[in-house]
Amino acid sequence: MFLDLDQFKPVNDTLGHDIGDLLLKEVALRLKSCVPRETDTVARLGGDEFVILLAQIERAMDAVLVAGKVLAALSRPFVIGPHTLDISVSIGIAVYPQHGEDVGQLLKSADTAMYYAKKAGRNCYRFFRTVTESAGA
Repeated sequence: MFLDLDQFKPVNDTLGHDIGDLLLKEVALRLKSCVPRETDTVARLGGDEFVILLAQIERAMDAVLVAGKVLAALSRPFVIGPHTLDISVSIGIAVYPQHGEDVGQLLKSADTAMYYAKKAGRNCYRFFRTVTESAGA
């Protein structure tokens, strides 16, 4: 799963990078509470981008359940010092081996799916779809 915080840049621009960094730490804590197993991984790639690696999921629906938890967890306001911040997240989901045979390809597919989520209005998730699937073939 590839996650991008929606409208994070205005937080840094208006409140400063210190507040932005504290917000990122709080986001990471909430994300960790959303993964079901200790073998699952939550990592920050940089900026406002995170990755969640769900090890050994049995079906794509397992990823949907986690995505729902993430959307709910990040919809609650964050209190950082005197500031109450509302953010949302766009999530792209890629599943092994359908969307990639290795980590690099899975990340690329999940990143593409995340942009589908942003285009769909943000604060949602989308699965990766190949060009053929998108065309309905």
